[in-house]
Parts: sequence; structure tokens; C-alpha cells
Amino acid sequence: MNKILLIIQREYLSRVRKKSFIITTLLLPLAYLGLIFGTSYISEKAGTNLKIAIIDSSGSFTQQRIDQANKDYPGSTLTLTTDAPADLAQHFDAKGYDGYVVIPANTMVSRSPDNLVIKAKKTLGTVNEVQAKLNSIWNAIKYESLGIDTVKQNVLNESKLRVKTENTVNKTTDASTAYGIGFACGLLIYFIMLLYGTQVMMGVMEEKTNRIAEIMVSSVKPFQMMIGKIIGIALVALTQFVLWIVFITLIYNISKAGMGGADKNAVAGIIGGIQKTFTSVDVPAILFLFAFYFLGGFFFYASIYAAVGSTVNEDMREAQSLSFPITMIIVFAFFLMTTAAKDPASPIAVWGSIIPFTSPLVMMARIPYGLPGTVPYWQLALSMALLVASFLFVSWFAGRIYRTGILMYGKKPTWREMIRWAFRK
Repeated sequence: MNKILLIIQREYLSRVRKKSFIITTLLLPLAYLGLIFGTSYISEKAGTNLKIAIIDSSGSFTQQRIDQANKDYPGSTLTLTTDAPADLAQHFDAKGYDGYVVIPANTMVSRSPDNLVIKAKKTLGTVNEVQAKLNSIWNAIKYESLGIDTVKQNVLNESKLRVKTENTVNKTTDASTAYGIGFACGLLIYFIMLLYGTQVMMGVMEEKTNRIAEIMVSSVKPFQMMIGKIIGIALVALTQFVLWIVFITLIYNISKAGMGGADKNAVAGIIGGIQKTFTSVDVPAILFLFAFYFLGGFFFYASIYAAVGSTVNEDMREAQSLSFPITMIIVFAFFLMTTAAKDPASPIAVWGSIIPFTSPLVMMARIPYGLPGTVPYWQLALSMALLVASFLFVSWFAGRIYRTGILMYGKKPTWREMIRWAFRK
């Protein structure tokens, strides 16, 4: 046991002291910071504000209504003009317009046009802002024609049907909240299994090619060396994950404190939404099960990656070809997770959350929908038991491959040979 602890300590300290670990640990919070402040700046600067001329043949699109629409919806600008369409088509640049819209003469509440066409000499891209302004004007025309005053207009605009789903067993769980939490948890496990599972393989390859493994095997059993390496790298992943959460929380609080008074309502809305999220799901259960499936999935796949790394020499193409099937299984599990996040009670989601190869991702997509409403306790217990049993078997299986492959040089093994190593006495 002391030997395993020494290997864990060596793996952990050798990685957290590297510059690459420090850089990648700081990179995600900085990317998050750039996402907060950069997206709004880019969207503001990169967007094109269109200037669209309105040729009104109906007499309903008045200057007052157009001015009100421009005020209510910033961005692109509508301008009422008396120019003829043919004249505008010939002098777009001279008049400063990007396009023009003709409102038909027979436009009325009982006979609205099916489609309005923006005529332009160049591709305008998205015209959502223009469409919103035109719809705003058209709504004002309809309300005035029907004799609906401003108070009634506000009532009609705010009166909408909102639909959400509710599990009869877990009445506090909202489907949209559960989908977001489940998808985020599965996505984190997916990236960590791929990133750090590959690191396990690369670490084993490095020790093998540098002949460090030969020295270590003289005093440590190959299985102990493999387990120590896997646990050490798992602790590195947990350390980086916790630091990311701490840094992102600090950045969020600092950015929230730096917002002006105009944004206080928005901040209050965000905080209220977060509080609602935490009160609508079973947070302790989700955190516990996330840690279980994170560690279980990582140990499961890291053992296989370690076995593959022990059979590879210096050829990276050989490592890629042997690890490709493992990576494809993880990618397949991710696609199953996206399906389970949308329909957590479907047969494919149920079986995907039980089979150990896919359960770390798929089960985490289902759990936020509720226990035992969406995920019965027997399914959760079976999934956890199979994952633990599979990890123990895979560790034993990979350890027997590891003990042979770590000391073999100059030969490219096949999967059939590796399986033969595992069952050889």
C-alpha cells in the first residue's frame, strides 16, 4: 500500500508542477472571462445595422409608427420614403439604403400580405431586426383598427401560454432545468475521460520508452504501478476541476460587483434563476452521483488506456490506432447522452445508463430528472454495481496486459495477442 501511495504522490506532484498544468488551469477561466465580456463586444461591433426604405402604398405605415418601431427595437433602421421602387433600385448607394420594402396598396387587417420582400443588390444575411420592427408596426395597425387601447395591448402582449413538464413523483423538477444540468454533467465527464485518459496512456508510454518502468518494476508490482498512476492522474483532474470552479466563481462575483445600476435587475434575475435551479433539483444526490460516475468512468477507461500505453513503443501512430476503438466508444456514449438528455425514459436511455461502457455519461443525463420518478432506484443500483464490477474486472484484465506489455519492446502487438496475455498464467 505504501508503494502505491508513493506512486500516486509522484504522479500527482510531477504533473501539477508542470507549466502546462498551470497554463491549462488558467486558460479556461480566462476563456470564461473572454466569453462574458467579449461576446457582447463582438456582437455589437460585428453586426451590420441595415437601413431599409419603406415604400408604403397602403397609407398605414406612417412616419410616427416607424419612428416608434425604431425606438423600441434598436439596430437596423426603417425609413419612410416616397421614392419610386425603380428609382431606388437604380440609386441604392447614392440614397444610402441597403434595401427597400414595398407595402401593397390592399394591405389591411382582414387582408394582410403573406410575405414582404426586401429588395437589395447584395446579400443582407439575417433580417430579424427588420422583421421585428415591421411586425411591431403591423401589430399597432391591427390594434388601432380593432379599437384596442394601450392598456389592452399590453395585456394581450403579455398574455401567453407557457408549457412545462412536471414529474408526478418529483414535482419540483423542471424538464428544462434537468436537461441543462444533466447535459453539463455528462459533458464534463466526457471531456475529462478523453483528456486525462489519454494522459494516462501517454504517461505509461513515456515511462516505457525512457526505461523508467524497468527500474520501478524491480521494486513494485506492475499492477500496483498501474493503479498508482491512474489514481494520481485522477487526483490531478480533480484538482484542476476544483480550481476551475473556484476561479470561475470568483470571476463571476467580480464581474457582478462591477456592473452598473442599469444591470442590477439583470443580475438579480440571474441570481434568482440560480436559486430556483438549486431548489428545483436534489443537489446533494446529483453531486454525490456526479463524483461516483466521474471517478468510476475515469478509472474504467483509464485502465484500458494504461493497458494500451504499455504495449506501445515510440510510434504515436501505433498508439492512435490501438486507442481509436476506446475513443470511439466514449464518443458513442456522448451521442447516447444527448439522446437521453432529451428523452430520459426511452429504452435506449435506460439501457445506455446501465451498460458500463456508456453509463457514466448517460446516467448523469437522466439523474437530474428525478429519483425515483425518472430513474428508479433499481436501475441506479444496477448501474452503479455493474460499473464497480466492470472497473474491478477491467483493472485486473488491464493489469495482466500491463505486466507483459510494459517490458516488451520492438514488437507491435494486436488486440488478440493482448487478450492472450491477460489469460496467460
